[in-house]
Amino acid sequence: MHLVYLVVFLPLAGFLVASLLSLTKFIGEGESGKEKLVGFFSTLMIAIPFGIVATLFASFGGEAQIVALYEWIGAGSLSAKIAYRIDSLSLVMAMIVTGVGSLIHLYSIGYMHGDEGFARFFAYLNLFIFAMLNLILADNMLLMFLGWEGVGLCSYLLIGFWFDRKFEGVGIETTTDAANKAFIMNRIGDFAMLAAMFLIFQKVSSLDYEAMFSQKAAFDSTHLFWIATLVFIGCSGKSAQIPLYTWLPDAMAGPTPVSALIHAATMVTSGVYLIARLSPLLTMSPEAMSLIAVIGAATAFIAATIGVAQNDIKKVLAYSTVSQLGYMFLALGVGAFGSAIFHVATHAFFKACLFLGAGSVIHALHEEQDIRKMGGLAKAMPQTNLTFLVATLALAGFPLTAGFFSKDDILAKTFESQNYALWAIGLLTAFITAFYAMRLYALAFLGEARWDSNEKPHESPALMTIPLWILGALSLFGGAMGLPAVIQERNWIQSFLATSVVGAETHPLSHSTEWMLLGVSSLVAILGLGVSLGIYGKKKAEGEPQGVFALLHRKYYVDEIYDALVSKPFQWLCAKVLAPFDARALDGLVNGIGGSILGLGAAMRRWQTGVAQNYALVITIGLILLVGYIALS
Repeated sequence: MHLVYLVVFLPLAGFLVASLLSLTKFIGEGESGKEKLVGFFSTLMIAIPFGIVATLFASFGGEAQIVALYEWIGAGSLSAKIAYRIDSLSLVMAMIVTGVGSLIHLYSIGYMHGDEGFARFFAYLNLFIFAMLNLILADNMLLMFLGWEGVGLCSYLLIGFWFDRKFEGVGIETTTDAANKAFIMNRIGDFAMLAAMFLIFQKVSSLDYEAMFSQKAAFDSTHLFWIATLVFIGCSGKSAQIPLYTWLPDAMAGPTPVSALIHAATMVTSGVYLIARLSPLLTMSPEAMSLIAVIGAATAFIAATIGVAQNDIKKVLAYSTVSQLGYMFLALGVGAFGSAIFHVATHAFFKACLFLGAGSVIHALHEEQDIRKMGGLAKAMPQTNLTFLVATLALAGFPLTAGFFSKDDILAKTFESQNYALWAIGLLTAFITAFYAMRLYALAFLGEARWDSNEKPHESPALMTIPLWILGALSLFGGAMGLPAVIQERNWIQSFLATSVVGAETHPLSHSTEWMLLGVSSLVAILGLGVSLGIYGKKKAEGEPQGVFALLHRKYYVDEIYDALVSKPFQWLCAKVLAPFDARALDGLVNGIGGSILGLGAAMRRWQTGVAQNYALVITIGLILLVGYIALS
C-alpha cells in the first residue's frame, strides 16, 4: 500500500470515528477528558498525514508519480479513476493543508472546550481536510471535482455549525443563512466548472491531466478561451474573486477556527491551486490570462479598501483574505504561477495566525468582536499580542517577513510582464493593506482599554498559544523559501515547482531594477504602517464611519445591490409564480395520477370479494366464453 493512501484516508477515518462519537453522545457536559481524547485523536489524523507528506516531500526526485487505486471503465471512452498525483505542486499544497490544518485542529481543542457539538465539530474538520486532499492530490478533474464539491459541503456545515445563532448581514438573519449564501454562490461557480469539464472531455475524451496536456493541439483558440474563462469563473467562486466574493466575509458566522481553516489552508486556496495545475492549458489563451490578471488586481484593491472601514475583527481579516487572493490571481494572470503558490504558503502562515489570534481575543472578551470595544490588550494577552503583531507585519509586507518576500515576488513578476498599470494597482493596494493591518492591531491591542472593566481578559491556554507561536515563527521566517534573485540566485520554491507549472515568458529584470522594486515595496509598507499607527496608536475611541469611510463600511453596497437585483426578484418569482405552479400544476398532475390509480384500485377491490363460489363462477363463465369463441372461429 502506498503511503499516499494513508495521507488521504486517515482524515476520513477521523471523520467516521468522531461522527460515531458525536451520534452516541460520547462527550457529556463538563467531560474535558473525553473532549481531549476526541480532539487529540482528530488532530493526530491530520498530523500523521503531515509527517508522511513531509517524508514524501524530502524524498521527491522531481518526477511525478501516479498512484492508482481503482478505475471504472464506462461506455465509450468514459472512465473514472481514483488515482493520486505526487508531484511538486501537490506536495507543496499537501504540506500547507496538513501542516496548518494540524495546528488549527490543536488550537480548536482549547477554543471549542465546553461546546455541546465538540465531537461533531472535529468530524467536520477532518472531513474538510479529506475533501481538500482529494482536490489537490487527484490525478484527474473528475476526482478533483469530488473534493471540490466536498470542501463546498464542509464549508456549509461549518459556517452554519452554530445553526441556532443570530448573524447580521444583508438578507441574512442567522448563521444558517450565511451558510446557505456560501453554498449557493459556490454552486454558481461550480456550474461553470462543470461546463469547462464538458468542453475538455468533448475535445480529448478524457479528464486526466496528462491526457489533457499531451493533446493540447486538439483545442482551438475559441475552445481554449471558453475553457479558461469557465475554469476561472469556477475558481472565482471558491477563491472569492469579483463578482463571487461576497459569501466569504459572511462565512465568519462559523467558529473562528473554521475561518482560519477556510481562509488559510483549504477552500479559498483551491481556486489558485487549480489554475496553477491547469497552467499548461490556460497559458495558451492570452485573452483569458489577461482577464484573470485584471480581475485579480481589481479584487485586491477593492477588498483592501473595504477592509479599511470594517470594525468586526474577523471581517477585517475576511476582506484581507479576499484582497490577498486577488494578489494571487494577479500573479496567475501574468503567468507567475510559482509566485502565486509561494504567496498561498506564506498567506497560510500569517492569516492562520491572525485568525487564531482573533479567536484568542474573542475567547478572552467573551465573544466580543468589535475592535472599537477592545484596546489595551497587549499587557493582558502578551503571547497573543506578540504573535498577532508578527503576523500583522507579515500581512503588511514589512521588510524581511514572509509576506514581504511573497508579495514582492508577485509585484516583481507583474513588473516583469510589463503590466505597469496592474503593478501600480498592486503597489497602491500594498499601502492600503499595511494601513488596515496596523489599524486592526492598534485598535485591538494598543491604547486605552475600551472593554468592560468587569471582563478581566486573560491569556489563552497553551493548546491555543502553541499554534500561535509556530505560525508566528513561520510568518516571520517562511519567506526564506522564495528569496529574490538579488539575495539568492536560485529561488527555491520557483525551482521546485518548475516541474509542475509552466512559466510565462517575461523580461528578466536587472539586479538594480530588483533592488529598486524591493526598496519601493519596503517604503510603501513602512509608510502605510506608520501613517496608520500615527492615527490609531493612541486613539481612545472609534466613532461611526463618516463620508467615504461610510461607503467603504457598507462595502460599496454590493450586498444590497445583489439582494435587490438577484435575491429578492428570485424570491418573488419562487413565491408568486413557481410555488403556485408547483402546487396547482405539478402537484395537481401527480395527485391526479395518484387519485386515478386509487380509484381504479377501489373499483377492482369490488371484484375481490374473498368468496370462493364467486371466483368459481367467474372462472366458469370465462371458460364458456373461451370455448364459445373457439367453436365459432
